Amino acid sequence: MVPIKDNNPTEITPYVTYGLIIANILAFLYEASLPPQALNGFLHLAAVVPRELSLSFAGISVNQPIPEWLTLITAQFLHGGFLHLAGNMLFLWIFGNNVEDKLGHFKYLAFYLSCGILASLTQWYFAQYSNVPSLGASGAIAGVMGAYILRFPQAEILTVLPLGIFFPAFWIPAYFFLGFWFLQQSFYGIASLEAPTNIGMEGGGIAYWAHAGGFIFGAILAPLLGLFDDKS
Repeated sequence: MVPIKDNNPTEITPYVTYGLIIANILAFLYEASLPPQALNGFLHLAAVVPRELSLSFAGISVNQPIPEWLTLITAQFLHGGFLHLAGNMLFLWIFGNNVEDKLGHFKYLAFYLSCGILASLTQWYFAQYSNVPSLGASGAIAGVMGAYILRFPQAEILTVLPLGIFFPAFWIPAYFFLGFWFLQQSFYGIASLEAPTNIGMEGGGIAYWAHAGGFIFGAILAPLLGLFDDKS
């Protein structure tokens, strides 16, 4: 299922959501400008490498110019391809503005980055010694979705269901769309435990535990930051 838009207007201009989308696009354009060897080196440096993160947690230097803890943030702005970027930005565009509307700009930015960090740590927990870099905004956006389903369960999402050459579109409630998405990520995450796991690369490059973890942490953190506080 592919979301197109929601029917949930906002009272503010979501400057942070727009800024995050622009930052992700600019980071991807920089990635696209690099030759393959330089790109691989850059991603290894700025993305989360679980083994190096584990070593840094143990107090062992990995001799990288960027501290490993900082990659928990920088990795959130990197993507493995155009479709990876486009899918993430679509979800952020649809769901981010409403959560920003309720949290306010500054708390929303802190919330977004925190969800991304906690999502990466969730995925790291299941693959602590992998050498495969993990990257993408998916975990942070999953946190946004976790907040959205709590605050706007009845909001309707215009959804396209690809069926071969047919693409029917219909409105479905947010609790169904996002609830189904979360159950799917959790199921694939559990299934991935049956096979060797490379963070961010299992199942065709999808870090399911980061998605599920981000969603749960988003649902926990957002109410603490005022998700249900009414401004009026």
